[in-house]
Amino acid sequence: MRALVEDMTGDHPARPCVVVSNNAEAGGIAWAKAQGIATEVVDHRPFAGDRPAFEAALNAALERHSPDMICLAGFMRKLTGGFTDVWAGRMINIHPSLLPKYKGLNTHARALEAGDTLHGCTVHEVTAALDDGPILGQASLKMVPDDTAEALAARILTLEHRLYPAVLRRFAAGIRAPLFITG
Repeated sequence: MRALVEDMTGDHPARPCVVVSNNAEAGGIAWAKAQGIATEVVDHRPFAGDRPAFEAALNAALERHSPDMICLAGFMRKLTGGFTDVWAGRMINIHPSLLPKYKGLNTHARALEAGDTLHGCTVHEVTAALDDGPILGQASLKMVPDDTAEALAARILTLEHRLYPAVLRRFAAGIRAPLFITG
């Protein structure tokens, strides 16, 4: 989130209007407030078992700020079609694998276990299907023999901080052709 916000200056076609989290203690909330960006917190726990009610509250929080699009960053909640359909074509996410490989969690460990030689991250449009949707960009790097899941996570994070801002800039300008970066 920080990398996205810090890039949204000058001739960038987008500006942040709100940072929303389901965790009041998320570091991004305090950072956004310090930058003068509006924040909203919609705690998912009071909605236990009622995902549509949580998503309605999340959508209401977003609508208060009239965003043109949503950029997910570290939001680890699966969203249903009831939410994603409202934002179809206007919501993007970053995932730490070269989709369609390794949807879900533990992507770095799974790439190591599979003996992959390339790993990376993907920015994609969000749909109701987990880590699915049209690919807008990917960044890849060669895996090395001494890689661990933690080392890969750190190396991939560096790629994420390059890829996501670049894709957001293009997406906000109406460019949907995928961008590919090697690290």
